[in-house]
Amino acid sequence: MILVTRGSFLTTSWKNQVQILESTANVIIIYGDSDSLLSLIVNIKQKLFTWKVWVLNSHWDVAKFDNYFLLDALHGALIFSHHKEEIINFTDFIKTANPFKYPEDIYLHVLWHSFFNCSFLRKDCKIVDNCLPNASLEFLPGNIFDMAMSEESYNVYNAVYAVAHSLHEMMLNHIQFQTGGKGKEMVFFPWQLHPFLKNKQPFNHTGDQVVVNWKRKSHEEYDILNFWNFPKGLGLNVKVGSFSPNAPEGQKLSLSDHMIQWAMGLTEIPQSVCSVSCEPGFRKTHQQGNIACCFDCTPCPENDISNETDVDRCVTCPETHYANTKKNYCLQKRVTFLAYDDPLGKTLSFISLSFTSLTIVVFWVFLKHRDTPIVKANNRALSYTLLITLTLCFLCPLLFIGHPGKVTCILQQNTFGLLFTVALSTVLAKTLTVLIAFRVTTPGRMRRWLLTSRLPNFIIPICTLLQVVLSGVWLATSPPFIDKDVHSEHGHIIIICNKGSAVAFYCMLGYLGTQALGSYLMAFLSRNLPDTFNEAKFLAFSMLVFCSVWVSFLPVYHSTKGKVMVAMEVLSILASSTSLLVIIFAPKCYIILLRPERNSLHHIRDKT
Repeated sequence: MILVTRGSFLTTSWKNQVQILESTANVIIIYGDSDSLLSLIVNIKQKLFTWKVWVLNSHWDVAKFDNYFLLDALHGALIFSHHKEEIINFTDFIKTANPFKYPEDIYLHVLWHSFFNCSFLRKDCKIVDNCLPNASLEFLPGNIFDMAMSEESYNVYNAVYAVAHSLHEMMLNHIQFQTGGKGKEMVFFPWQLHPFLKNKQPFNHTGDQVVVNWKRKSHEEYDILNFWNFPKGLGLNVKVGSFSPNAPEGQKLSLSDHMIQWAMGLTEIPQSVCSVSCEPGFRKTHQQGNIACCFDCTPCPENDISNETDVDRCVTCPETHYANTKKNYCLQKRVTFLAYDDPLGKTLSFISLSFTSLTIVVFWVFLKHRDTPIVKANNRALSYTLLITLTLCFLCPLLFIGHPGKVTCILQQNTFGLLFTVALSTVLAKTLTVLIAFRVTTPGRMRRWLLTSRLPNFIIPICTLLQVVLSGVWLATSPPFIDKDVHSEHGHIIIICNKGSAVAFYCMLGYLGTQALGSYLMAFLSRNLPDTFNEAKFLAFSMLVFCSVWVSFLPVYHSTKGKVMVAMEVLSILASSTSLLVIIFAPKCYIILLRPERNSLHHIRDKT
């Protein structure tokens, strides 16, 4: 848009000229008066392009441009003109107007001299003779003299009308309040007219209200004119639409596009945009160093949408929703969790129940052969305790599967920690029992007291009590709770159990690791003791596998989220429990079930 003011040909016209010539726009809007438009075109001269559409606000006079041969370039221009009604009998008045009827009008003398070959006295600015008989302005072509009232003439008409009514009002007011001096001539000062002119809003003969105060002109109506000048010289202003701010929304602009003649070289409605509109799912990104209407269309970021064209910012979907592939609509996220009917949930449940059944079978085998040497030699009570604990450890993963609840969230980690504490303390008690039996160098009474008092068995309640205290502190300060993970899996809200206190969880793992390391050291020291059924080697190896599982668990646990994170913890529980069951009890079951001859006192004596 070019903003021009009176006298701009002396100041900024050259800037406007460069701006127009360098612009790639197909539509140029010029806001200014007729003289300003004339000065701009004078400077541009013959450089105008015929395929550009001009939008003007001034009802300019076509005659002003005859000397510049630019009418073809302005063909198809759109003009916003103030709406005006037809003045009654104005055309008839123009038809009958001539210098003989109105000899004081110098302008009529000039017209008759220019167009009707009348002799002209320059001294008096009047014609004398040699005029065409019955000459009239209606004989002149429309591009030379327009019979219709122009916008400027209509404004002058309204101004004179308003002044006349204001003078009449002022005279009535003066007569009504004057105190004396009848018959004297009324004398007025110009400033006395201003209050009446300012407040008077009369209606002219066409029914339009004349408002002189521009601050009250808030609802101006406009006629949209299309300038037709093809063939050259036609010079018609054809009304093709209107704009009314008082009309209902959506009906303020009325335009008959089928009546519009566009600029030369255009066969369809012109488009003048620097950038194509950004479709929904994209946002506008301003091109650095370019004008505001030049922009790039950038896709909305992840989980952002735009459902309208040419938006400056995308809108972020709520946490419970996610953006579709086109990023123009937010979809509801699906609530999910590690369920029993999921393939992963089914697999973990099957493994858990299978090893639970296997542990029960092993326990039954030990009960059935409880009086055999191999069961007695490996501390029968501790073996029973370990097998029962492992059975519960294999059932523990079922707390992690299914819809999380307040109770299950509290039981998950605390049950896991308590059961593994009992299992590891039982293994520690086993290793201490073997070590005391073969490595105690104190006198016989002390060694006998250590063995008969079953001191190693007290390790289990002591270690368990420490774990109970740790769990109590955990539950009292920051207990686990139900949480929602809305970021890990696209399009899903994962219901998980938040541990509450990560410090308490890692303290529990550290406590279990300490027990496992202590059991491994005790078992490693007892691995070469001379006993037929010495299980120290198996205990050491089981603790080594147990520690390896949980050391591997930590980095994998931190690199996963959502259901996979829960599944990794379940797999670690199953793997560590399986290592204890298989490594410690598989060799014993092999001897009991497949090599019963080795599980006898006769075999022990022969080997000794």
